[in-house]
Amino acid sequence: MKETMYLGTYTRGNSEGIYEIVLDTKTKRLEEAKLVAKIGNPTYLALSNGKDILYAVSKTESGGGLAAFKKKPATTYKNTTTFFEKTSELIVENAAPPCYVAYDADRSLVYTTSYHDGFVSVYKTDSKGNLTLTDVKQHVGSSVHENQTKPHAHYLDLTPDRHYVVACDLGTDTIYTYKVSEDGKLDLAVTYKASPGTGPRHLVFHPNGKFAYLVGELSSEIIVLAYNAAEGSFETVQAVSSIPEGHTAFNSGSAVRITEDGKFLYSSNRGHNSIAVYAINESGNSLERIQLIASEGNTPRDFALDPTEQFIIVGHQDSDKLTLFERDAETGLLSLLQKDVYAPECVCVTF
Repeated sequence: MKETMYLGTYTRGNSEGIYEIVLDTKTKRLEEAKLVAKIGNPTYLALSNGKDILYAVSKTESGGGLAAFKKKPATTYKNTTTFFEKTSELIVENAAPPCYVAYDADRSLVYTTSYHDGFVSVYKTDSKGNLTLTDVKQHVGSSVHENQTKPHAHYLDLTPDRHYVVACDLGTDTIYTYKVSEDGKLDLAVTYKASPGTGPRHLVFHPNGKFAYLVGELSSEIIVLAYNAAEGSFETVQAVSSIPEGHTAFNSGSAVRITEDGKFLYSSNRGHNSIAVYAINESGNSLERIQLIASEGNTPRDFALDPTEQFIIVGHQDSDKLTLFERDAETGLLSLLQKDVYAPECVCVTF
């Protein structure tokens, strides 16, 4: 079987935009990456449920924002097998581009976060990918680390029951839980404060909906959080390091993923350049790190489990490479299959 994924990138060097790459699960190999859409700094991507519209971070000479691309049928256009045509783009003048994109099929909404400007945004969309801005919430505050002099909103996505959206703000050490309306308005419900200097970046929920796992970008930790679905609130249960004891060189936590059975969690380390593997206990309230494996590239900012969860693909921002790992479903452990697959400035992997 062949599985298609899309790669979000920076376009500071050799990259020209969004790339497509195919994983052949029979041969266990990644094929050559192909450019499918030219756009400035599409650093994060999200697909609509029908997978025919691709939402991407966008950067232009005048500012940053969000763009929507409609998928076209297979073609021989240049050297690509498919390509996308831009249908809508909203740019905020003089603003930095967002750093995260999420799609809400129930309400036809798209969520973004601004790391540099410290706010979260909501857009209404339709079947053609047209975009209308419906709400913006500006975060305020700071914390103890030198990178926490102001808000840095990094993540905004739905809770498992889809009643709330939660935002991770690295600059304020805060998770904001918002009630979201059908027309795309946010109403703050509750906040959670992480330990000073944690740097909340991304989180994922356990399939049971009772626990979440938060990446501390600045503390190089995974924090286990108990989740109260009635209130949308979080409480700290456990913190586990993502790097070896005694590691003193620079490290920055980045992406986090969980398996559908809720048995294993994976996170990436930039600096240590590794993937950490954790076993999750039956209830979901405890982690044990069971493997640290080299990512085989520089700055593994993002990675993804394929739909079968047999493989993990890691993108490296600073070495223009993808790495392919095979995953043992019983033990959760990873083994290297392929490395040095060319993918310029890759910072997002989306199946």
